[in-house]
Amino acid sequence: MSTRRTKRGNAREARRAKRAIASTRSVPYITRRVPVYEMASEELLTTIETNAEILLEETGIDFKDDPRTLSLFENAGARIDGERVRFPRNMCKEIIQASAPRMYVQHARNSQRSVKIGENHCVLVPAYGPPFVHDLDKGRRYATLEDFENFTKLAYSTHSMHHSGGTLCEPVDVPVNKRHLDMIYSHLRWSDKPFMGSVTAPERAQDSVDMAKLVFGEDFVDQNCVITSLINANSPMTFDSTMLGAARVYAENNQASVISPFILSGAMSPVTVVGTCTQILAEALAGIAFTQLIRPGAPVIFGTFSSAISMQSGAPTFGTPEPSMVLYIMAALSRRLGVPYRSGGGLCASKLPDAQAAFESANTLQTAMLAGVNFMLHTAGWLEGGLSMGYEKFVLDADQAAMIEVFLSGVDDSENGQAMAALREVGPGNHFLGCDHTQSNFETAFYRSSTADNNSFEQWESEGALDAAKRANQMWKSTLAEYESPPIDPGIDEALKDFIKRRKSEMPDVNY
Repeated sequence: MSTRRTKRGNAREARRAKRAIASTRSVPYITRRVPVYEMASEELLTTIETNAEILLEETGIDFKDDPRTLSLFENAGARIDGERVRFPRNMCKEIIQASAPRMYVQHARNSQRSVKIGENHCVLVPAYGPPFVHDLDKGRRYATLEDFENFTKLAYSTHSMHHSGGTLCEPVDVPVNKRHLDMIYSHLRWSDKPFMGSVTAPERAQDSVDMAKLVFGEDFVDQNCVITSLINANSPMTFDSTMLGAARVYAENNQASVISPFILSGAMSPVTVVGTCTQILAEALAGIAFTQLIRPGAPVIFGTFSSAISMQSGAPTFGTPEPSMVLYIMAALSRRLGVPYRSGGGLCASKLPDAQAAFESANTLQTAMLAGVNFMLHTAGWLEGGLSMGYEKFVLDADQAAMIEVFLSGVDDSENGQAMAALREVGPGNHFLGCDHTQSNFETAFYRSSTADNNSFEQWESEGALDAAKRANQMWKSTLAEYESPPIDPGIDEALKDFIKRRKSEMPDVNY
């Protein structure tokens, strides 16, 4: 009896190992093979475009503390009144459509991991910006550089994350004016996927570009995109000098910017879907046009981040219907404009990786999947309205991201997918479990979740009665324990370290 159990156990482990190998096969990005969901009529889209042009022409956009930008727009034909810029009808649209690429390649340190952003491609990217991290063992706490490196390694090791991301969390144990150097180094050393640069000051953006030049070469960086970075409008209808300065650096160096109005509807935009879409489009048109005036042809992404607020408390809410409507509409408008689109992610307000987190995140992830998002920032790890990066949440979201890849790959209509041989073999009244077609497709027929438990109650109980979060807790720990860093040329690594050492020595610590 014990021998038979041992053999069954060995066979079971062999099957699990084979499934594990199959589940880690990945593509560097998703190529969409299913249609997008269009919820807005042609008439509604035209109305929003018209209203946005009226807003740009009559009300305008403020560009704070940046005379160079004001001169740039004035020379292009805009009217300047102090820091207010008013744009003639269709000016921004014409500038954008004359040069902004519909799709671009962001090159990775490992060329096999380079991604296409735009058209029918989708790139899934981790969460961005949280000052806190959370796990089941230590709870909520300020993030450190060790946490940042951990999430870099998790993103690198997770096949459904196509991108290393940017500010995975804020390492508060490093001075504010120096931490960007350690973060960029982490992306370049502990991963070989594409990454995002710093935007918190123009000089930090320049450091990001200069570090990339050490890895890719100066000429290559000038002619190719190796950095995609997030530039938020200071909504409503304002761009500040920090964001403009960073966007200028990236555009001058032919690197990509995600021009992304950050909207909490009801506070930073009107409470209505159409009013919010009108404001987002106006802000994005102005910001994208800015990049093309700096360097025509510089890659750029039309970004949106739109959430509602509780009209009772003022707190942001996630996973509700209205932001999904905004997302669908803005995706359609970006396609009409002809530039890649960013939105979506595993957004939630929950403080824990619980049912609220799951429902709210799934609503946004699936909306983004159906809408045709090209650059899905915040795909994995987001908790507490973006204030926390969750270890368990990252693992649970990554499982959902892998399902997105399967869905967008579309239906297999090949000879094998049609399964006529199986239908002929089995015939009426029999089952398909033992037929040749089932056996040959057994390992890959259906998506197998890495976090869900589908066993019997008795087996689940005997294995510890773990809920999904506890299983994810085990998974992120084992992933980090088994992590192996990608190779890097020792000379390049040394050059990066020397650059960081020199730059840190040139400035005193600043913590504000």
